Amino acid sequence: MNIVLRGLSALVLCFGLTACATVTRGTKQEVTFESTPPGAVAKTTTGYVCDSTPCTTKLARKEAFDVTFTKDGFKPATVSVQSRMQGGGTAGLVGNVLVGGFIGVGVDATSGALLDLTPNPVSVTLDPADGSN
Repeated sequence: MNIVLRGLSALVLCFGLTACATVTRGTKQEVTFESTPPGAVAKTTTGYVCDSTPCTTKLARKEAFDVTFTKDGFKPATVSVQSRMQGGGTAGLVGNVLVGGFIGVGVDATSGALLDLTPNPVSVTLDPADGSN
């Protein structure tokens, strides 16, 4: 009986120390950059550069950023990308709470796994520069 209680206690402890969203969602998210017309350079304030849209990369979920699209003959355009809790992150939080993983909640919150980058895809329509067709 004592060994069963120890095993059960170890199992509960393991569940309590896991970070549900960090395991299931990860700390990075695929983000797609699109422009009309295509072929623009997209540069984020976090240092990522896409040489020609459309393009996709993985970025940290917890870091909001701005992305500036540039293309010869067009005005630059900047879009703000926010980091906020949405559907998948909320499910991860609920999973942690139900299993009793308050340490997991802390890990998920600090790692950014509970967050989503939005908008995604990041899309922009570039306006022609003055004097352009």
